[in-house]
Amino acid sequence: MGREFSFETTQGHVSGWRADPEDQPRGGLVVLQEIFGVNAHMRSVVDRFADAGYVALAPALFDPVQPGVELDYDQDGFARGRELVGALGMERALEIVSAAAMLLQREGLEVGVVGYCWGGSVAFLANTRLGLPAVSYYGARTMPFLDEPLRAAMMFHFGEKDGSIPAQDIATHREKQPRAEVHVYPAGHAFNRDVDTHAYHAASASLALERTLAFFAEQLS
Repeated sequence: MGREFSFETTQGHVSGWRADPEDQPRGGLVVLQEIFGVNAHMRSVVDRFADAGYVALAPALFDPVQPGVELDYDQDGFARGRELVGALGMERALEIVSAAAMLLQREGLEVGVVGYCWGGSVAFLANTRLGLPAVSYYGARTMPFLDEPLRAAMMFHFGEKDGSIPAQDIATHREKQPRAEVHVYPAGHAFNRDVDTHAYHAASASLALERTLAFFAEQLS
């Protein structure tokens, strides 16, 4: 269903993956990658949102640093992904998110953002700094920014067994962002990553997706 696409941003030419629904779209979604790039898993996530009725696109956020990144879920992949996150930085990532959102808005669509892992933290900042309704899946880098006020509706998904986001951090999200919906699942980090048998938790992923789709059905109507 999906296809490769590219567009211009303030950070230069950026590629990615886009999928369109068969019928009239419900809205547009900018889908933000984990630290492993816009790989097969992220492409399948984009396709799934298109199946649910949204024009969905995942910009390859690392393109300004290294084009075409698709990393493995191993120690080398983790290490390189963290290096790329540091080299890009949040501000440049948000410039790309803003350009992707404007692309969809020019098509007449209401736009939301959904992000996973590192992308989940970027999604939160897309809310506080760009004013876009956002859903964050297990974003472990959000803590330093939690004093920023929301500018749109916000939903967080966390796994109670996620070592990178302990219970105290989840409690801080609730305290600092009382307007946000916060959901916790009997799962670990990356429980939506269905290509990773060590991380995937089917029941949690299914419920989180159900809640995410209900959120965007309300916010992008």
